[in-house]
Amino acid sequence: MNKSRPPEARFSINLIINNKNELLLLKRSDKLELGPGKWGFPAGHIQTSESPRECAFRELNEEIGINTSLELVRTLGPVRDSFYGGIYEVYLFQYLWFGGEIILNNEHTEFAWVAPEDYNTYDVMPGLDEDIALLKLWPIKYLDRNKLPGHLLADS
Repeated sequence: MNKSRPPEARFSINLIINNKNELLLLKRSDKLELGPGKWGFPAGHIQTSESPRECAFRELNEEIGINTSLELVRTLGPVRDSFYGGIYEVYLFQYLWFGGEIILNNEHTEFAWVAPEDYNTYDVMPGLDEDIALLKLWPIKYLDRNKLPGHLLADS
């Protein structure tokens, strides 16, 4: 990947884990252009006028609602990403879930709390395995090694 080329877009991605070590996945609507019917994290495009953290907060409110209790544990980024044939700049935000009510918007049709041993049964968007590995949320054995760059496999 050409790291000197400027990113075509910037994204904030929210990884929410509960006290059972389960990650929150959202199923994308079949009507969406990018990743229809696939499972992903609450995420979105960073607008010109906002910071990655502002985008992360906005996307959480839009995609799972405001009636949730979360604690930001850590951030990582910018990370370069080349899925879908482009060059992107990604910021990862890891949260601990304390509770609340998830209210999906029209971009998603369902949500699931997914345990590491069940993760590979979900049809996920490209990049999720790498996001999980970068934040070291689960051991590599639960992820698809074919979807991970070599430098992350070397760390396992």
